Amino acid sequence: MIPVQTGRSSPLGATIADGGVNFSVFSRNARGVELLFFDRKDDAKPARVIPIDPLTNRTYHYWHAFVPGVGPGQIYGYRVDGPFDPAGGMRFDPFKVLLDPYGRGVVVPKNYSRQAARAEGDNAATAMKSVVVDPGTYDWEGDMPLKRLSARTIIYEMHVRGFTRHPNSGVPAKTRGTFAGLVEKIPYLQQLGITAVELLPVFQFDAQHAPPGLINYWGYQPVSFFAPHQAYSSRQDPLGPVNEFRDMVKALHRAGIEVILDVVFNHTAESDHTGPTLSFRGLDNSTYYILEEDRSRYANYSGCGNTLNANHSIVRRMIVDSLRYWVEQMHVDGFRFDLASILARDASGHVMSNPPVLWDIESDPTLAGTKIIAEAWDAAGLYQVGSFIGDSWREWNGRFRDDIRGFFRCDRGSVTRLADRLLGSPEVYGHKQREPEQSVNFVTCHDGFTLNDLVSYSRKHNEANGENNRDGGDDDRSCNCGIEGPTEDPAVQRLRNRQVKNLLTVTMLSLGVPMILMGDEVRRTQRGNNNAYCHDDETSWFDWSLLNAHADVHRFVQLLAARRLLRDTQHEHRRLSLNELLHQAKGGWHGVRLGQPDWGDCSHSLAFHAEMPAEGLFLYMILNAYWEPLDFELPPVDNGERHPWCRWIDTALDSPHDIVGWRSSPPVPGYIYRAEARSVVVLFAHVVTRTEASDS
Repeated sequence: MIPVQTGRSSPLGATIADGGVNFSVFSRNARGVELLFFDRKDDAKPARVIPIDPLTNRTYHYWHAFVPGVGPGQIYGYRVDGPFDPAGGMRFDPFKVLLDPYGRGVVVPKNYSRQAARAEGDNAATAMKSVVVDPGTYDWEGDMPLKRLSARTIIYEMHVRGFTRHPNSGVPAKTRGTFAGLVEKIPYLQQLGITAVELLPVFQFDAQHAPPGLINYWGYQPVSFFAPHQAYSSRQDPLGPVNEFRDMVKALHRAGIEVILDVVFNHTAESDHTGPTLSFRGLDNSTYYILEEDRSRYANYSGCGNTLNANHSIVRRMIVDSLRYWVEQMHVDGFRFDLASILARDASGHVMSNPPVLWDIESDPTLAGTKIIAEAWDAAGLYQVGSFIGDSWREWNGRFRDDIRGFFRCDRGSVTRLADRLLGSPEVYGHKQREPEQSVNFVTCHDGFTLNDLVSYSRKHNEANGENNRDGGDDDRSCNCGIEGPTEDPAVQRLRNRQVKNLLTVTMLSLGVPMILMGDEVRRTQRGNNNAYCHDDETSWFDWSLLNAHADVHRFVQLLAARRLLRDTQHEHRRLSLNELLHQAKGGWHGVRLGQPDWGDCSHSLAFHAEMPAEGLFLYMILNAYWEPLDFELPPVDNGERHPWCRWIDTALDSPHDIVGWRSSPPVPGYIYRAEARSVVVLFAHVVTRTEASDS
């Protein structure tokens, strides 16, 4: 056996080099570090233990060694000795096997035990372990991130496992719920018309971080920021998840679909002071986490037990290195940052005016052109929607969600907020002089009710979560349309279907980047559970039978997406999508009478027109959340003369008349349009210009 060599402090992690692998890990306060090699993920003892000499193999606070003869697929971990002094912020445990913070792969033994990582003693047999990966050996076949303009983007928020896990998905049993399973459903995503998938967390997470008898399904409990989640791979070899993830990205890119990752850099699965020792806690607890004044306790701005010390130089570097890795080596197109406002806090938890880590992400040249989206709040009350730092960050617009829900629920005072949200929320973002695409518009996401449940339940039903219905949000702004939960009442069902289409229409036609939740296009239900994070079952899976049951809603979304993005096939030379029309057009507000919008607190209706006279294009949108029909005057569109409008959308009509192809839109007789109760209507007119007349 060739002797271990000194190695280098850089790069961190396990790096393939000529003849072996260089290992480097940070620990400021450790007294000793051991590198462990395992032959198999379930082995109770390491096949080889390599002590890292603190005199010859330590540079600054980096412990390193070059091990000849080692290659990709090698399973490894660390044991780190040092003070166990919780009151001083240190929690070293020389018996625990630790993941490499920079490990590119992770294996999980059959008997993985979160409890064993809490208890005293050796946990080698039940610990997750890292895997040596050579990122440079994969054949990308020329693939690169797509860099699609935000104005040409429609996001589909989805869960990798839940998308194809249902037995009726049509995906072979071996690949259901995996990256490979998602690939098999790419034609469905193309036909739906979305341009980007936003994947709930795919970094390796601790699935056991959940109430007894349940599972952490969503994945917001990370243990490794560089490794894809092992359970999402259909391949059993240690390198399988890395290559299968790349295969998925490459296939999605070939289909013109971007990949955005939901990333969790605000906390880890090691939880609070009672939690397990998996990696960071055992390597250098006081470096990686924000601690309370009582340093045996963790600051909890995440609501998950701990908070990463994101603006510490070591943690900051790790976050940026992770993002670079996923862009350069895994070819992802963007990131949505969970509870991103936590990244604005310093080591004492105070909010910084110029947080270094956020500016590092914003200004990093590798990430230039990458979509970066902030969930601009945290679990401790910090809310930064409209005030998040930087020039490049998009934001999940929580105000859009709340105000659009409120309007269609007939909340008082909602009509003025509706108007602002339709135009990209200039009230929220106008001070930054940014394009409307700073706002990511959504009415539902993984967190809360599905769209079907938003119009079917007036209160949450989370009893199955084991917390006596205390968990989950209490401000859903939902309405059950007359009956709580499932019903056969045809009138209630029609109203629910109409409200679903109303909410989808406003989401897709408002200025900003639209985002829809997986399954909303077929009215997927969670049976009133607004916090289904712990259910890996039919509560959370995409039920593909709904594609037939709610084919009208599915068709509705397809036609909305097509018209938002695609060129006008009837007037191809204009190359104008509906989104571009709204971007460029002049417009105005109306009520049932032209030029007389009702902005009062008791108003529940509004009309909007957009016009580009030089192009001969006009749009008129009616939003009637009132419980009775209303008659709206239609404006003139041709040099002051009346001109026939055509009906594109009327959510009160049955399919296929609720939305029609742009070219087959029927003319509207007369100068008045009756908008039925709780409906959205979109009309358009095309007036032949002099240029067109001369061309013909």
